Amino acid sequence: MSMSAATTAAAAAMDPQAQPQSQQQQPPQPPQDPPEFILDVFADPRSVRDVVKGILHTIFFTRFFPSLAPRTREVLDLTLPYVDDDELETMIDQRAAALERQLDAQRNSNTHNHSNNNSHGNTGGGGSTSNNNSGSNGSGSGGGGGGGRGQVTVQFFEKKRRKNWLSRGDDEVCWECWTVKVTVAEPRTESERAKVRRAMEQTLFTTAMKIVTFANSHKDHIPPITSQGGNPFPFKITVDQQKETGWAARMRIY
Repeated sequence: MSMSAATTAAAAAMDPQAQPQSQQQQPPQPPQDPPEFILDVFADPRSVRDVVKGILHTIFFTRFFPSLAPRTREVLDLTLPYVDDDELETMIDQRAAALERQLDAQRNSNTHNHSNNNSHGNTGGGGSTSNNNSGSNGSGSGGGGGGGRGQVTVQFFEKKRRKNWLSRGDDEVCWECWTVKVTVAEPRTESERAKVRRAMEQTLFTTAMKIVTFANSHKDHIPPITSQGGNPFPFKITVDQQKETGWAARMRIY
């Protein structure tokens, strides 16, 4: 090789832009959002706690990895899986109760606003009022004042060692999220009660089957289990604040 050729080769080796593309350092990839599975649940005020607990237990039955004896519970004449773990059951009970209180507050607020609107409308003449309009304050509203909406989120995490040498410990990184959107309607007649019962059973069955389908068809993203004994993945169950709305009418239940 001549001196000029050697000089050219050395210069090319020192030039990073002249390096083959595969040898250049690639920029770090941004973290990807974890997969999120969205579920819709419908219930009346009396059944909402049991329905939500049944859905949450079904989710954890597919993602709770410690060995457990299979258990089941009856919810609305449906047999659903149940995770027999004291800590998990306590958390599920607390979150379901919190959601129930939130939905009760929404229904009470809707009923109060509905009553105020009727009272303002009946006193609009300036004089004494009659009872001719009293019949319109009953069940003719079609359940619009008794609806509510809530949301429960379940997140699963894995612990990853921090790479920064200035700080020690583990970071919890979410690898899967389940969002349960709960719609509540309060039936006011026997006909409405029968329709709501059928809608609850159908949506509960459909939602339970979706959970099983999602869990079985999406497994590649589950982190490897590196510990023995106990649950390897931390989890969170949160109740999200929602605004009240007339969801019963929107779902065409009545």
